[in-house]
Amino acid sequence: MNAAAKHTVARFSPASRAAAVVTVLALIGLALAPWWAGRADMRLMSELFLYLALASLWNLLAGYAGLVSVGQQAFVGFGGYCLFAVTIFLGAPPLMAVPVVAVAGALIAIPVAFLIFRLRGAYFAIGTWVIAEVFRLTAAQVSALGGGSGTSLPVTVVKSIAASRSMREAATYWMALGIAVLVLVVVCVLLRSRRGLALTAIRDNELASQSLGIDIWRAKFFVYVITAGLTAAVGALIFLQKLRISPDAAFSVNDWTAFVIFIVVIGGIGTIEGPIIGTIVFFLLRETLADLGSVYLMILGFVAIIIMLRAPNGIWGFVRERTGLDLFALSRRVVTNHTPGVASRNGPSKENDGEPKAT
Repeated sequence: MNAAAKHTVARFSPASRAAAVVTVLALIGLALAPWWAGRADMRLMSELFLYLALASLWNLLAGYAGLVSVGQQAFVGFGGYCLFAVTIFLGAPPLMAVPVVAVAGALIAIPVAFLIFRLRGAYFAIGTWVIAEVFRLTAAQVSALGGGSGTSLPVTVVKSIAASRSMREAATYWMALGIAVLVLVVVCVLLRSRRGLALTAIRDNELASQSLGIDIWRAKFFVYVITAGLTAAVGALIFLQKLRISPDAAFSVNDWTAFVIFIVVIGGIGTIEGPIIGTIVFFLLRETLADLGSVYLMILGFVAIIIMLRAPNGIWGFVRERTGLDLFALSRRVVTNHTPGVASRNGPSKENDGEPKAT
């Protein structure tokens, strides 16, 4: 008689549990950064967190929903300008205005989605870029916010963030860390839900997903609106740290889309770990090579080409194919638990009695 076995479905693995513990410890250390890091270090880490949030959102949009946008700078700039407008004209505290900006970004994305969802493939990508240019030209016409030359936050608004400069820097740092954590949590929760399962199916085979009854348009529309709202919130925090905004800086395709796509591609599109690894690699390259000027951009392009040739699924995809690691508990695994003490026809079983084995 064969050994008795019990099959269960598990979501967590030893690697994901260890990653969760390391993540909690890292977040505690990062939250305490105002007490151990210098101002330059905090500013650099804040920028890293904001890029991580942008990359994770673009990865959700393109890597899971299949919406390859080259115009996400539209919502980054919209979020920045909306923050300036709410704080200057309505007198709202900057940190309290960020959730308002997120809602406004989601609302403005609704008519935009109805317009560009009529396009497919490359036409969709071009359409998103055109929308971003419309946003930029519109912002340049708003004379109350400086028109084409932009404007700065008034001193009274800046001082309303916190009483001292050190506290203001700590507050903006915590907000940047918080938005990065929030984005990752939203992505994880979404992908673990039924809607996330539908997105994964759409990513793997859109035609088969539709034949199974998945409303593809609705799933993509939901992701687009959520991504737009969170991207606008990130944009608000970006320009809250800069304290100045202009149309060219707010709607820069190079800063807010090209670099973000580079991060996701080298890290691993369609994975949560990919944008994290890609952001770290990008900042290491930037801090090491930024003094080289235009050569720095050429090196970034060369790195991207090499990774796409050697590891088409990105750095994390390359690692996962060879190790099977899954740091975020998204997929379900069938685990076989062998009952000890049950002998087979040829004697006692020697194959991991009592140990779970993923199949």
